[in-house]
Amino acid sequence: MTKVRKAVIAAAGMGTRFLPQTKAMPKEMLPIIDKPVIQIVVEGLVEAGVEDIIIVTGPTKRAIEDHFDRSLELEDELAEKGKNEIADQLKAIAKMANFVYIRQKGSPKGNARPILNASHMLGSEPFFFFFADDFFTGEHS
Repeated sequence: MTKVRKAVIAAAGMGTRFLPQTKAMPKEMLPIIDKPVIQIVVEGLVEAGVEDIIIVTGPTKRAIEDHFDRSLELEDELAEKGKNEIADQLKAIAKMANFVYIRQKGSPKGNARPILNASHMLGSEPFFFFFADDFFTGEHS
């Protein structure tokens, strides 16, 4: 059986069903307890063995990139305050996978557009396709 090492996450929608909350915050960053929903999606993909995650974004989605990137200033500040556990958690988020961001071309209509935008990075390899605001939990079989 071929191991799936790549995933495309669609995160370019406008979040109109969650307005007014999503006017200033991407819907993918809405919290589920203490994590943004997109982080829960990424954690599930990493558990499944995915190493390369392509996130197809749109305008006003910079917070997603910032979330999965390191923030050295914040990590240093936390370390100075003795909050090493939190600093380590933030570092681990950035190291979960190899993240690539693609800005979606065209309007965010249709479920296949993110795949088309990422196709040059996928080649003929198998890949997972997930929506950044949908997640599920369950036991591994």
